[in-house]
Amino acid sequence: MARVNDPELTKARLHLVVEEMYDRIVKGEPPTMTLPVRTKNNIGFDKKLGVYKYGKKRSTRDATSLGSAKNLLRALHVVEFIEEMIEAGKSSTLREMYYISEGWGLGKFGGQNESNNLAEDLEVVTSCLREDFKLRPEEDGARMIGNVTLNELNRRGQWMTINARDDVGDSGYGLPYNVEIEKIQLKEHDVKFLMAIETGGMFDRLVENGFDEEYDCGLIHLKGQPARSTRRIIKRMNEEWDLPVVVFLDGDPWSFRIFASIAYGAIKTAHISEYLATPSASYLGITSDDILAYDLPSDDLSKKDIEALNAELTDPRFADGWWQDQINMMLEIGKKAEQQSLAKYGLDFVTDTYLPEKLEEMGLA
Repeated sequence: MARVNDPELTKARLHLVVEEMYDRIVKGEPPTMTLPVRTKNNIGFDKKLGVYKYGKKRSTRDATSLGSAKNLLRALHVVEFIEEMIEAGKSSTLREMYYISEGWGLGKFGGQNESNNLAEDLEVVTSCLREDFKLRPEEDGARMIGNVTLNELNRRGQWMTINARDDVGDSGYGLPYNVEIEKIQLKEHDVKFLMAIETGGMFDRLVENGFDEEYDCGLIHLKGQPARSTRRIIKRMNEEWDLPVVVFLDGDPWSFRIFASIAYGAIKTAHISEYLATPSASYLGITSDDILAYDLPSDDLSKKDIEALNAELTDPRFADGWWQDQINMMLEIGKKAEQQSLAKYGLDFVTDTYLPEKLEEMGLA
């Protein structure tokens, strides 16, 4: 999916949504909006793109019930709101759009999830992106540190050159919500690979120990489930600079899903997997066999953990034999472990022993 990045084309595609409803109304029929079924049962692997995408199953929303009629009314309000922002050169957070809907009468949202989901529905239907709609999330993007130089367009319309090692403090460079070429240009780098890290504590440990300089790499703090801008910048650096990507996470079912969203795409955003996912990304750890091999401090799996692991066994993103083995092993031992459990062997163990051993196995050390 290519980014539209054309205000007039974005508006034209939104108008098609309105036209579908209008054409039904003039025929005396209930208005409808057609979109893909957004469940894992309608996700298939796209061999050409190397990511998981929605299949051909479609669902139709119509105005035959009060709830459905309200959803279509909200869609019309959102289309109008987006068009107004495009024409005014403004942007809005998803949260602001939710509150603005208070003035939409019967079309107001009942909760933030409703407004977020509708924005995603319009992405799916129009093949545009949230950035094209001038909608932005509340959360910020990743923190990044390493010998990577970027050009960023600031709010005054001026380009700033920033090195994510020399021009930032220990907290690193904070990525904006929009990391497209009109906002962020990748200038140059002197790193061998990128390491995406789940927790802030582990990111800070690696920074404090100078891991990025010793191993010539870029470090990216995912902040848990990574924001879209985080996944997008990882993909851009992987493709535009041909940099390998390794992902260092906790050893639990939820972290496995974080990796899947980075490498293959998330179910919620499967309509833009080829825009966000990095299929060549490699899972570094913590693995199920790490828990045993390093005798890591661990916690018992909860009922929800076990349910999540069993669901992953049938998730197409974990169909690979290695993943099946890791998931089954975690179910068998009944344990999960955090990244920072490596501190059992001292604060420097992760940078002096664990990561060097892992990276050597991958041919990156």
